[in-house]
Amino acid sequence: MQFAIAGFTYHEGIEVFDKLKPGQKVELATEPENRFDPRAVTVNYRGTLLGYIPRSLNKEIWQFLSLGHHIFEAFINRISPDEHPENQVGVTVRIIENKTKEKVINK
Repeated sequence: MQFAIAGFTYHEGIEVFDKLKPGQKVELATEPENRFDPRAVTVNYRGTLLGYIPRSLNKEIWQFLSLGHHIFEAFINRISPDEHPENQVGVTVRIIENKTKEKVINK
């Protein structure tokens, strides 16, 4: 999934904008007390709220995170300082590949 961070202009992203670079990881978290969207998923950089996954895209990720399944990695895929603030920072979210395999022991 790829998206521009929703609500970037309303949160603290501008405070860390000069530190954001493509490839940097960001954290995702649910925000159940959000009065505008009960399925809100925040996008955070080192404890700073950048904004949200757009409401039209957050349902599945919210469901997994709400159940304690942190199976996603998210990172910045683009910084566009000349764009409108709501389009300045792009994020990619993907499922983490499970590289561990169970060993079958024959008795």
